Amino acid sequence: MLFSDTYRTIQLPGLGVYKDRGSRFLGFVFHVTSENQVKEHLGLLKKEYYDARHHCYAYILGPDKAAYRINDDGEPSGSAGRPIYNILLSNDLTNILIVVIRYFGGIKLGVPGLIKAYKTAAIEALNNTLIVEKIVFEAYKISYSYEFMNEIMKIIKDQSLTIITSDFNLDCTIDILIRKKDSDHILESLKKISGVKATFLYMI
Repeated sequence: MLFSDTYRTIQLPGLGVYKDRGSRFLGFVFHVTSENQVKEHLGLLKKEYYDARHHCYAYILGPDKAAYRINDDGEPSGSAGRPIYNILLSNDLTNILIVVIRYFGGIKLGVPGLIKAYKTAAIEALNNTLIVEKIVFEAYKISYSYEFMNEIMKIIKDQSLTIITSDFNLDCTIDILIRKKDSDHILESLKKISGVKATFLYMI
């Protein structure tokens, strides 16, 4: 799957509120980068709002938006998690968790009413945060002999690359971040140096 080397996410948490016929919907949006962070936020919300009827959510992870999940938490199928997820898609967002907590007001809203409520609470939460654009970087481990140190460091300096960690012994390694769209030609330059090996580590 092809994707740009930039992505849209949020900088700060946001909160939105929607009310309909006695039911109250609290929308929370968080920046997340892992499923563990998703679980942490869900755990805290369920502890704080333990008396709520439903904790419905959706999230998307990764610059390529490859990981996602939808949860209706007891609401009719497709009436809660899916509308929240669609808001993330329509705003082209990733690395985001949206949770909408419902306090039931005693009157059933029907599936169309629930879709509107969960969608609106999610939108309100996003309206109360800041959407930002971030660049996708790839991390690589560069392995090389010490004698080629100057050549390696010159490329890193000329390309303004970020060094994560380095180990300068007889056999040297250095972990660097490269903007995704620049990775091919920078790696080609590095591999032209004798004995250099580049190993992909992760993408952020």
